[in-house]
Amino acid sequence: MPSPGLEPDFRSSTRGDRVFAGALMSCAIVAAAVVLFIIVFVFWESIPALVDVGAHRFVSDPSWHPTEGRYNLLPMVAGTLLVTVGAIALAIPLGLTSAFFCHQYAPRALVSPYRRLIQLLAGIPSVVYGFWGLVVLVPIIGSWQPPGASLLAGALILSVMILPTVALTAEIALAAVPTELVRGAAALGLGRRATLFGVVLPAARGGILSGVFLAVARAVGETMAVLMVCGNVVEVPDSVFDPVRTLTANIALEMAYAMGDHRAALFVTGLVLSLFIVVLVLVNARLTRETAHA
Repeated sequence: MPSPGLEPDFRSSTRGDRVFAGALMSCAIVAAAVVLFIIVFVFWESIPALVDVGAHRFVSDPSWHPTEGRYNLLPMVAGTLLVTVGAIALAIPLGLTSAFFCHQYAPRALVSPYRRLIQLLAGIPSVVYGFWGLVVLVPIIGSWQPPGASLLAGALILSVMILPTVALTAEIALAAVPTELVRGAAALGLGRRATLFGVVLPAARGGILSGVFLAVARAVGETMAVLMVCGNVVEVPDSVFDPVRTLTANIALEMAYAMGDHRAALFVTGLVLSLFIVVLVLVNARLTRETAHA
């Protein structure tokens, strides 16, 4: 720890430093204001449905048929959660093992091409994933268990889409582990596998968790790909081969012609999605704090 006499004195900053700090603060305020404005706007547009329809009917109505006055969102909440859980269950093991391989076991000549391939997967537009799933994956599943467009198809497509997020953030977290820890493990005679799971992985746990939550947030908010491969039937699935509709797909499908309470109900759908993201952020923040103090 530096002695008090060697600590930098930021009070003697130049005028340019103060201007730069002011510009950074202004950008931060603008970014926060935009997020706050979006949340307030979605809530404001949801008020007519929450007042006229009643919040309880979004979980108690028999089905979702807004033109007939039925507003049950539970089938789409279930579809969103199930598709996300399925995608995460596939993407986390694959993404973490990819990061472990790239960081510890891959030959040096293979590391850069392999990392570029993962980055390429992250940059492919979601509509391309959805189109591939529609013309390739859905027919394969349909030949096995009709109709093909299903919860399983959505989970598989989403897992491929969020796998790069898990892999790249995990690799960054592993690379940020201090080399002193690795050298200390080697000095104690630990092998590569023991060093990875006993030293490196615990030290990188916070960054890995943040990457996982980022991937979950992307899975929850994905629209186009799941809209193209999930079948968009408003029902709680009995199996992974049943079609489902997610909250995001519901907004995309119906917003163009929705009016009155129907339109406001779609904003309630957006409000539910926003609440999901808020919960993810809060859980991530708590786990990050616990990890930092562990």
